[in-house]
Parts: sequence; C-alpha cells; structure tokens
Amino acid sequence: MNTSTRLARNITRQLIENGVTDVVLSPGSRNAPLSIALYAAEQNGLLKLHVRIDERSAAFFALGIAKATANPVAIVCTSGTAVANYHPAVLEAHHSQVPLLVITADRPERLRQTGANQTTLQAKIYGEATPFSLDISDPEYDLSDAFEALLHGPIHVNVQFDEPLLPDDEGHWLLEVVRGETVTPALPKVRELKISESRGIIVVGHDRGGLDVRSIIHFAEAVGWPMIAEDPLSFDQAVPFASLFLTSKKIRDALLPEVAIVIGRTTLSRSINALVKSAKREIVIDPRVAMIDINRNADQIFLTLPRVSRINEIDLVWLADWKMYSDATSDLMDSIPSWSEASIARTLATLLPDESTLFISSSRPIRDVEGFATPRANVETFANRGLAGIDGNISTALGIASQRSSTVAIMGDLSFLHDMSGLIGAGDINLRILVINNDGGGIFSTLPQHNAQGFEKIFGTAHGLDPALIAASMGIPSKTITTIDELEEEMLAPVVGLSVVVASVPSREKNAEMILEVYQSIESI
Repeated sequence: MNTSTRLARNITRQLIENGVTDVVLSPGSRNAPLSIALYAAEQNGLLKLHVRIDERSAAFFALGIAKATANPVAIVCTSGTAVANYHPAVLEAHHSQVPLLVITADRPERLRQTGANQTTLQAKIYGEATPFSLDISDPEYDLSDAFEALLHGPIHVNVQFDEPLLPDDEGHWLLEVVRGETVTPALPKVRELKISESRGIIVVGHDRGGLDVRSIIHFAEAVGWPMIAEDPLSFDQAVPFASLFLTSKKIRDALLPEVAIVIGRTTLSRSINALVKSAKREIVIDPRVAMIDINRNADQIFLTLPRVSRINEIDLVWLADWKMYSDATSDLMDSIPSWSEASIARTLATLLPDESTLFISSSRPIRDVEGFATPRANVETFANRGLAGIDGNISTALGIASQRSSTVAIMGDLSFLHDMSGLIGAGDINLRILVINNDGGGIFSTLPQHNAQGFEKIFGTAHGLDPALIAASMGIPSKTITTIDELEEEMLAPVVGLSVVVASVPSREKNAEMILEVYQSIESI
C-alpha cells in the first residue's frame, strides 16, 4: 500500500474512532487520497460526507453543523489557495470556540519554495486562530492530542501527500473500524458570586459565551435583577426594547446600575455598552477568557456561571422604573410603519413556532431583532457573533439547517450576495432564507458615517441586483414580497427544501429616518 493511501486511511479511521460524524469536503487532486477514504467510510455508514465546491462556503457550512450539533466537524481541501479560503470561517470558529478540524492537503515538504505547482507555505497558515497546528507526513501519526485540542476551538492538520495519490490495494481496511465518542471537556470549578448591591443588571450577549440558555435563566432568577438580552427570542423574561430606550442618556442615568453582570460578549448596541461601563462594578462570565479573550478587563471574571450569594434586598422602586420605560417604549411600537425593516423583524419573531430554528445574519437584521422583537422563549437561535462578519451567512445557515427539520434565516441583501456560492448543492436541506433587500449597506445609514462625503459610493454600495432572480437562476424557488400580509403568509407556510423570499423594503434613508424618529420619541418619555 502506498504512503498517501496509508496516511489518508489512518486519518479517516481516527476521525471515526474519535466520534466525528460529519466531514465537509471540497474536491481537489492533492486531497484525493482523503476524498477516496472518506467516501469509503460513508459507504460503510461510518460518517456523513458533505461536498461543497467553494472552500469558503464549505468551511462556513461545517461551522453551521458544528454549531447545531456541538460536535467536532472536519473540513478537507486541496493545496494552495483552497487553504486560504478556509480562513474567514476558521477565524469565526476561533472567536466562538467552535470545534472545526481543518485538514489541508499539501505537497511534500521537499517541494516547498521550489516553484512547484499549487505549493505554498501552508503549515501554521492560520496563525493564532489555530494555536494547535500540525504538519504531518507519517502514515502512522497519532492524532490524539489534536482531538483534545478541539475542545478549545479549531485546529489545523496540514497533511503532506506524495504521489501516487490513488490506492493500490483491495481496500478492506474499514472492517474493524468502530465509531467512537467525542472527547468531552472537564467542567470548570463553580465559584461563588457574592452580591451586596441592590441595583444591578444582567446583560446576555447573543452567543451567551457558549453557555446553556436554561442555566442562564436559573442564574438570572437567583440574581433577580433586570435581564437585557441581545437575543430576545431565547429569554422571555428579558426587558423588552432595552437597546432602544437606553439610547437616551437621561434614561441611562435614571437606571444607573451599581453592578453589571455580562454573560458572553456584548456586540450589538452602543447604548447597552454605555450602561455597562457606567456601573461601579463589572462582572464577566465567559469561558473564552481563559484561552481567547485573555486581556478582557472586569472587576471579577468567571469561566462558568457561579453560585449566587445575596446579602441585601433588591431595590423594587428601581425595578419598577425599568418596567415603566419598557412599557412606554412598547407603546411607541404602534408608530412604526407596517412595512419596514423593524416591523419585518418584529413580525418574524412573533410568527416563529415554538421549537423552531432561526439563523440571524450580522449587520442590520440582528440589531432589528434585538431592538424591536418582543421577548419570547422556545426559539433556537444562531448567529455568527465571533467576528460578526457578513461572509458565509448562507452557508452557515445551511449547515445548521442540515441538522434540523425546519429552519429560517434572515439576512440583508449584501450578506446574501456575499455568499451566493453557498446556494450550490444545498440538496434536500429545509431552509427558507428571508432576504431584506434595501439595495446596499443599510446599516451604514444608521451609523455616524451616514453624512460622510461620498457616502453612497463607499458605504451605501447600491448593487441594483434582484436576489429573487439570482436564486431563480440557480433553480431555487423564490419570490418577492412587499407587504406584511405577504410576509405572514410566507412565514406560516411549511419549510420544504431551500427557498428564498425577498422582502423589498423602503429605502435605506427612510429606514434610518424611522429609527431616528423612534430615538427622538424615546427622549420625550
């Protein structure tokens, strides 16, 4: 048996024995030994092989699977630029501590820097995003340490395959391979949090630092302070519309907390971050502080949810003030135009059935859900908040949907255009993509640079394209809607296969004006 075949089979066997059930493959020549070995393993029912032709999309697709299953997922590509196309998803996985096993095929070391075709310096190409990185050629290499390292995020295994690349034996090597279990992390020691203050807040970042929703709810109940959730669809006890009414400095001053407890990272609203920073004491609860955000500052840092020990009573008058401002902001919701980006996010959040799955794209959609949706529970939400990019959102949503029976994704038009290749090869995945089309970068119209010279060219970036026509040209059922009634009809229909619904909304300028009017109305509360 040739060396490359032995090496590929050894890697495949170890994937199976260490509990990896999903592998995302992009076709190539140098990774042929692994492609053939992985296909044989799938034919024997030992793993599932997903094929995606675009490596960037493939990596985000794998990221989605890993998010949905909480299990390691392997990605396999050929050498050269294919390796670099994994980098965005690897960065997202690193900052979210998602277990991606990145396997890149390479030429033998002797060919590096010799002008050999499709050969570059691939080993350790992802830098600190994969602190555990291997460069191997030994067909008997033991990857045990690699699977241990996956507990902390993505790892990189660069594999040198020499010719011949095709097997030269009968290939009965899978007969004694048995599927194993994934390595489970040791739980950090639970510490005690002593609370003596009467006024405090709990702020839950969208990704919750990877912590469980139910556990956070129990912790919040023990603390008893108002909860602000960037993801209001997971926490029905969250204060409604907090990111809106906290835009008022007058209200922030009235609700000034003594303590702010932050679970995960806060990545969406300047108003909430301003309130957190105004507290006398800040407490952070996030496992990533141990390995990734090692320079994060706070008065106290916990790697997991602590036990709560309360000394003083909660200020009930102060709690009533939170409800007063929230209720007053709720009354303003009736003034929002019935067909707007805010009303679409608000309506979608209401229509989603219990136990449904929603992927929310970065940029404007995730902020609209945070700001305008009424808090509720029993919706499983996902988003790429590690680095909050608009790249790979279609692919991530498809990866998640491949592990669920019915999934909806909401994203902006630029996010959709950024990842169109992710639509290729979706197969029988049940995903409905709701595209908010305002013809460009709508979020910039709501940010300070909206008055910058040359704004429309360098920030607005109007494209003039029709996402529904693009999807239809790829054989994907699609339609455009222009009313809230049409949105309700589409969202209440069963999700069968891949489809695209484009919500054609008013101009970016009108949306920015509407949001500004809401902020101005809040000032008069």
